[in-house]
Amino acid sequence: MKKQTSQHNSSAPARKPRPARPHHPPGEIRIIGGQYKRTKLPVPDKPGLRPTPDRVRETLFNWLGQDLSGWHCVDVFAGTGALGFEAASRGAAEVLVCEQDAALVMQLKSLKSRLAADMVRVERGDGINWLTRLPARSQQLVLLDPPFDSGLFENALKSCVAVLADPGFVYLESPKAWSDEALLPFGLKVHRSSKAGAVYFHLLVSQT
Repeated sequence: MKKQTSQHNSSAPARKPRPARPHHPPGEIRIIGGQYKRTKLPVPDKPGLRPTPDRVRETLFNWLGQDLSGWHCVDVFAGTGALGFEAASRGAAEVLVCEQDAALVMQLKSLKSRLAADMVRVERGDGINWLTRLPARSQQLVLLDPPFDSGLFENALKSCVAVLADPGFVYLESPKAWSDEALLPFGLKVHRSSKAGAVYFHLLVSQT
């Protein structure tokens, strides 16, 4: 039997594992469609702030058909306001934008004023609490993009069902894929879904 020779070069230096790259949000993003297209939204470097990427927003509003004329929408964890203002840009009649961080609320109000976006209402506070104040069956689109480490997904899903119009949609962004089985307790099911990098995004509808 022929003796095998080792292919390992013991003199070669061992490769060190690359350190994980820290997450740095972009300095700004842009509204990608509608009447406010190309409007810049500043993105401050804040823990947990992770604006929805352009490609994901483009896919979402393609799913929704681009024209949201007459829709009532709520952006429950607004952050930079990218999702809520994209909805307003595409003709939504009313968009409630909820955010707890005081500096981000000021930024959102400044953007609303700059665009003269009278259909947008900016409120500071717990977005899930604001959901419970809305009239039943009043929202055609509920936008849910909680901080990924917040543990708020279940409460948010539970609270949005009562305000969802028929027909109506829930956009859900998360670090994991949600199945119809997992959504069953909330009365929702997956209409469309996809993945971008480590982010899973879903368009949900009522199971009834």
